[in-house]
Amino acid sequence: MKKILILLSLFAVVIAGCNSTQPIFSSPGLGSLNNGEMVSGLKEALRVGADSSTKRLSLLNGFFGDDIIRILMPPEAQKLERTLRDIGLGKTVDKAILSMNRAAEDGSKYVGQIFWTSIQQMTIQDAIGILRGGDFAATDYLKRTTTNQLTAAFRPVIDRSLNNVDATRYWSDLFSAYNRISKTPVNTDLGAYVTEKALSGLFYHIGLQEQQIRKNPAARVTDILKKVFGNNYGRG
Repeated sequence: MKKILILLSLFAVVIAGCNSTQPIFSSPGLGSLNNGEMVSGLKEALRVGADSSTKRLSLLNGFFGDDIIRILMPPEAQKLERTLRDIGLGKTVDKAILSMNRAAEDGSKYVGQIFWTSIQQMTIQDAIGILRGGDFAATDYLKRTTTNQLTAAFRPVIDRSLNNVDATRYWSDLFSAYNRISKTPVNTDLGAYVTEKALSGLFYHIGLQEQQIRKNPAARVTDILKKVFGNNYGRG
């Protein structure tokens, strides 16, 4: 019966277009959810998730203090790390790792507006897909619509941050020393690597926030979040 109601609701969307007062999901005893409420609620969920994640990760040790998203040496460099430590470059390795994470923390301060622009552009069709999607549907929407812009905006910030925290110098010192004794020199684009890992960490934490809002009533901190996610609309 619930699936039939959902199909009828979707048919109503086609007829009603963007009418913000047209009920899109309803359930006996639970009330109805109109287009405007659905979109507003999902925008709010993304705003809460993005704001919370960017603020948290932009703090000191936001990346470095997080065991899951801490930025380590690139895979090709990890193979060399033991050798570098064995030849007395352990402190330089540690400084390089710390400085990469500091750059990611610094860059996280400047991405809020890109997220918000994408969130504001959400359509009713986007909202239906997100509401009926899995635990990370909203995060996947944000990743799909912002990654290119974020990469373009984040990269110069990361490059500047890498220079500010001396990561470029540590990296140069580290691999200049290694390359003098190696037949296969390392030439990794540090800025691109840190940018990619920083964005991955951001989306990881936004995804955690989305899961909380979907599954934990205490995480629904506004009335619209309680209405949109409290009744599990769209789950069939």
